[in-house]
Amino acid sequence: MPSLKDLKNRIESVKSTRKITKAMQMVAAAKLRRAQEAAEMSRPYTERFNAVMSNLAASVGGSDSAPRLLSGTGSDKVQLLIVMTSERGLCGGFNANIAKKAKTHAKKLLAEGKEVKILTVGKKGRDQLKREYSKHFVGHVDLTEVKRVGYADAQGIAKDILARFDAGEFDVATIFYAKFENVVSQIPTAQQIIPADFEEPEADEASTLFDYEPDEEAILADLLPRGVATQIFSALLENGASEQGARMSAMDNATRNAGEMIEDLTIEYNRSRQAVITNELIEIISGAEAL
Repeated sequence: MPSLKDLKNRIESVKSTRKITKAMQMVAAAKLRRAQEAAEMSRPYTERFNAVMSNLAASVGGSDSAPRLLSGTGSDKVQLLIVMTSERGLCGGFNANIAKKAKTHAKKLLAEGKEVKILTVGKKGRDQLKREYSKHFVGHVDLTEVKRVGYADAQGIAKDILARFDAGEFDVATIFYAKFENVVSQIPTAQQIIPADFEEPEADEASTLFDYEPDEEAILADLLPRGVATQIFSALLENGASEQGARMSAMDNATRNAGEMIEDLTIEYNRSRQAVITNELIEIISGAEAL
């Protein structure tokens, strides 16, 4: 049974931990608001951009002159997985869920006899994947020093991926990230970016005829590389909001758990203290009766 001093020290330790988790929760809440606004503001542009690209891709169809970023290499033998996680932990299952989805996809591809290459963005995802898939790593993007993710960061990642594609290092590229829904819900998502995979245009849009100047192939050749950067930037923003939401939720749970632990320890401390006082009274009374 722990002594009164041990219990008191433990209570003080848990109180200190609660102060830290409460502070981290408040910081995450402040950062979440900015990150959520950035993610939500990017969605209309991304959705409209994809809609335009979808119409262009539908008009080009299976043309031989279609850009390679749209038509692909004609093979899916070599797959590049871009796993996007955070640089810091203490955010619940945020990083683990993304890594788990990437692992599941990698296992499926390997079972089909395909070659898998992994590019990590964020060290937490790299740490979770390196035990099983370190031999598949081909690169890592460190964003530790980046205070706020910008489009330039996405462009840098996109240039690296496009250079690898032009060099023939892979056939298909898929990004893994968490789509922000709310503070308690972040959905791990896999999205193919090379060759570009767009949703079919809606009936009204598909029936509308457009005249393009220059032609569709020329426009796609210019917009498709920008589309890769746009998808990566959108994923980074979604990840940023998801990370702060997950951290806020995790720190809130930790704060409440610390409070419950303090209550339990305080009850145990009071009971132990009462037992000590009772024993001392018994000894005093016994001594008095012996006299």
